[in-house]
Amino acid sequence: MAEKITTLCEILSFFLQGYCLQFFLGSFLKERFRGRRRNGFIVLFCYGIFKTALSICISFGESSVSGFYKLILHSLLLVILTFVFYRAFQTITIFLLVTFLALNEISFFLGYLVMAVSSHVLEMESGLFAKGYIGMETFELLLLGTAAALQILCCSLWVLLLYLSLKRVAGSFREKDHGLHRTELLFILTPSLVGLLLCVLLRIIMITVEDGMPALVYDRYPSLRLLVPAIFLLSLMSIVHGVRLFQDMILLSRERNSRIILEQQIDTLQEHIRETERLYEGVRSVKHDMKNTLSVLMRLFAEKGSVDDPELTAYLAEMNQSFDRLELRFRTGNTVADALLNMKYHEMIRLIPDLDFQADGLLFSEHIPIQGYDIGVILGNALDNAMEGCMRLKEEYPAAKPLIRLSSLQRGRYFFLEIANSFDGKLSLNGGSEFPATRKKDRHLHGIGLENMKKTAEKYGGTVDYSIEGNPDANNSRSGYAIFTLSVMMKV
Repeated sequence: MAEKITTLCEILSFFLQGYCLQFFLGSFLKERFRGRRRNGFIVLFCYGIFKTALSICISFGESSVSGFYKLILHSLLLVILTFVFYRAFQTITIFLLVTFLALNEISFFLGYLVMAVSSHVLEMESGLFAKGYIGMETFELLLLGTAAALQILCCSLWVLLLYLSLKRVAGSFREKDHGLHRTELLFILTPSLVGLLLCVLLRIIMITVEDGMPALVYDRYPSLRLLVPAIFLLSLMSIVHGVRLFQDMILLSRERNSRIILEQQIDTLQEHIRETERLYEGVRSVKHDMKNTLSVLMRLFAEKGSVDDPELTAYLAEMNQSFDRLELRFRTGNTVADALLNMKYHEMIRLIPDLDFQADGLLFSEHIPIQGYDIGVILGNALDNAMEGCMRLKEEYPAAKPLIRLSSLQRGRYFFLEIANSFDGKLSLNGGSEFPATRKKDRHLHGIGLENMKKTAEKYGGTVDYSIEGNPDANNSRSGYAIFTLSVMMKV
């Protein structure tokens, strides 16, 4: 009876491990076949069946070699199931397979350390029987019950530790779409490899032979009953916390890249501010020379006596062109905003000649308490994203007329800035972020503009939000795509 219970517990634990496997792989990899639940159930069923067959063919405990062979066959089974049922041709698959193997082996040894108390329980039961407190039938029932209870407890602890550790790893690994480089893979893989090799070593040395009889290494070295669990617990913690540390490193790297790009934007903005100031100086210089210009006009009038003279006409035309070059197209009340709008406008018109650029509604009060480079960060990133959206729209719908509209509003202590642009209606959503993901190839250097805007707005007790409006007018040429509206609120 005890042997049947032991066998059933072991088989049930195999199927529960299959559940843990499909949960772990499904958290990172896409299923090869349709239906996530059906795919997971097939993985669970196949793992349980093959692991049961493997356990029957190679009985664990006969020798250390049998345990080592079982580990190798288990590894092959994992590789086959992963590549058959999941799109696993990725660098992260190596980490997933090694981590599952390591955590499964560590959980197995930690769970079966419960057997260490079995000798004490059996000694106590034998003492009760020897003293006559219990009869033979009761003694045999106690032995069977103890063996079955210990087996159930071992399997339960095994599966529970495996599930909790895998769930923790999957939860801590937030950047599941992050492409692992070779150095990153080696860093995150090292704790799992160390834990797995420790388990392999223990399988090899666990069973020794003394006087021609097999014996556990725990019986020969009792101190290992405390040392081995401590080592395995530390190994398990290093795997779980190593993933969390890796995620923190990715976040710090992203913050560093964001800061570098922000500093570059600030440097560029400062240069544009200096150019704008030089432009204003030029305008003031032209105004200062207006008297000389008027005197020249008056002399020409006096000499020619007519405004239809070709020489006079050419002179006036050249003067008008000079004024046009010095004139700013946009005047918002803020020097930084004027510089950015004029620079970005000419860049956009060069790339998108038929762009409808509306910025008359963008105005800043004279004493608004927002620093110039903060305005530059928000406007610069917003205009870059809007231009990218319009360019993608032109690629998708060449006949469409792109739109970019900027406006602002101050209500009491709050300043609202709104940037709307047309786009092709396609957004790449990222479940781990509140903003759409970048569609550029280099995601490490791009896709952080909205995050920078949010951080800048939060400096002023504000926030950033967006909305999408599809097919704004079915009767005009913009029908067939959508409008992306970015809203920024700051307390002033």
